Amino acid sequence: MRRLIATALSTLLLVACAHVAPPRPAVDLPVLRLAPSALGHEVSLQQQLQFRFGAHERAMDALLEVDATEVRLVVQALGQTGVRLSWDGQVLQQQRAAWLPSTVRAERVLDDLQFVLWPADAIRQVLPAGWTLQEQGPRRRLVHAGTPWLAVTRMDGQHVQLANHAEGYVLDIHSATSETVPADGVQP
Repeated sequence: MRRLIATALSTLLLVACAHVAPPRPAVDLPVLRLAPSALGHEVSLQQQLQFRFGAHERAMDALLEVDATEVRLVVQALGQTGVRLSWDGQVLQQQRAAWLPSTVRAERVLDDLQFVLWPADAIRQVLPAGWTLQEQGPRRRLVHAGTPWLAVTRMDGQHVQLANHAEGYVLDIHSATSETVPADGVQP
C-alpha cells in the first residue's frame, strides 16, 4: 500500500512535462504544503509515468525520495531532466529545463504528490472550508460542493492512477522499486 502511495507522488511531475497548455481550471484546488515529516516514513522510488491530457500522452521517468526533512523529485524524459524539485516544509525549490512548458508548476506537482502519499488526517487538517477528503477502499477523493475534483485509485501494489478533474489530466504511475522506512527507522 505504501508503494502505491509513493507512486502517486510522481503524478504532478508527469503533468508538468505536457507540452499542451491546459485551460483555466474549473476550480482552484486547495494548497496542501504538508511537512515532509507528516508522511511518517521514508520513501525511495523509481517510477514510470504515463500522463494523459486530452488526446496528448507523455511517458516519463521519475525518482522520488522523501525523508523526515525533505521531499526530492526528479522527472526525466528521453534521458533529459525536465524538472527537479525539493520541499523542506518551508521552501519549495525547483530547477526547470528550458523545454518545460511554463504551465508546469512545482506547487501543483507537490500538492498532487502529497495528496497521493500523505496520511488522510494530515491532509484533512489543512483543507479550507468547503473541501472534504473521502476515502473508501483503494480510492481517495478531494470533494468540493459535492463534486470530486481530484481522485486517486490504487490499482495494485505497483500502480496508482491520479485523475485531476479540475485541470483535466490523468496520470498513471508504475513503481519499479520501493523502499519505505517508518520515521522510527524500524522496518514494517
